[in-house]
Amino acid sequence: MGAEDDQRRVSADVRRFCPEDADAVMAIVAESPQAANWSRKSYLDFANEDGTVALVIEAGGSVSSFFFGRRVEDQAEILNLAVVTRRRREGQGAKLLKAALAEFRLRGAKSVYLEVRESNTGAIAFYEAHGFTITGTRKGYYHQPDEPAVTMGKKIHSFDGLEPNS
Repeated sequence: MGAEDDQRRVSADVRRFCPEDADAVMAIVAESPQAANWSRKSYLDFANEDGTVALVIEAGGSVSSFFFGRRVEDQAEILNLAVVTRRRREGQGAKLLKAALAEFRLRGAKSVYLEVRESNTGAIAFYEAHGFTITGTRKGYYHQPDEPAVTMGKKIHSFDGLEPNS
């Protein structure tokens, strides 16, 4: 990895999603067939709901990745995470996940779970590398194309060393 790659990693800042980010999020979704394909209005509405954690990374002056999840009581759910194609493999997904897990922990979540397309082996490996384990499958969960979901989960501990936006 060269100095330019290091600079790209350093200059990516996690921040809260705001309405002005919706078009950039929609552009990322358009090039990310594995991401949940919500409408622009859904992203805007969801970001205002109680318990929501909606984050983006801004790198080089534009939004390059996003995370949407929610906390209910002591559980959290990852709903959507995607990185623009040209910025993949730079650690942005890991940075967003770490910031979201820290936020969930601060809000009282003790565990987090998610569903991922069975064919999305890259995402499954990503989550496993971050301490998630496969807990089961849900047949017929996804449509267009129809596909089972792999369910995954992780306990959130206060000693995980998670800090928001670090």
